Amino acid sequence: MFLLDDYLKIANSGMIWLLCSVTVVIALLQAVLYMRMARKTALEANIPQEVVNTSFRIGLISAIGPAMGVFIVMVGLMAAIGGPMAWTRLSIIGAAPTELTAATFGAEASGVELGGAGYGLTAMAVSWFTMALNGAGWLVVTGLFTPSLEKLREKMSGGDTKWLIVLSGACSLGIFGYLNNNEIIKGGGNACASVFGALSMVFLVKCIVPKCPKLMEYALGIAMIVGMACAVVFDVMAGK
Repeated sequence: MFLLDDYLKIANSGMIWLLCSVTVVIALLQAVLYMRMARKTALEANIPQEVVNTSFRIGLISAIGPAMGVFIVMVGLMAAIGGPMAWTRLSIIGAAPTELTAATFGAEASGVELGGAGYGLTAMAVSWFTMALNGAGWLVVTGLFTPSLEKLREKMSGGDTKWLIVLSGACSLGIFGYLNNNEIIKGGGNACASVFGALSMVFLVKCIVPKCPKLMEYALGIAMIVGMACAVVFDVMAGK
């Protein structure tokens, strides 16, 4: 029977860092190769070097916001699944909500809460497997079915792109609503974090982001921090 500290020691061991770094290095090399290919293509297309440099600079600056949002979620994941795996998953996928959801589903499949009481080595392994399986599914579907996706999209939407947007949004709301419902039922700080996190997200998107669009990339991280802070205040006031 492994204790909490034991599984985190394994999750943050040197061997895990080494194995995870291989994947991150491959992703870094891919990014470098894409940049080289883009510059080569721009040269063949006779695009002025000044335009190319400006485009890369704008892209670099624009990437800071999403990266910071992912970093904030990564810090939370590190406390539950270890630094190396959180670093790897968010380096190659970059979809913080998706990775957090996958890790949570893995914990729930083991009958425990992500990072909570009873979350040990076995539960962590299930979370890791769920995250990997989720990412692998994207790769398999993309590789095998990309040529047919456009036909499937047109068939599902019936030519109505607005209906397709509604369908995709409904699926996302169902998934995250299910996750939040489990936390709200627990009551106390869990419910407080879910409710105030959701309210802060709505407030940010409706009131703040229209005035400062760049904050949209930070909205998820900010909402999570607000939710956690409200949960801590509630638990302290309740004497828990």
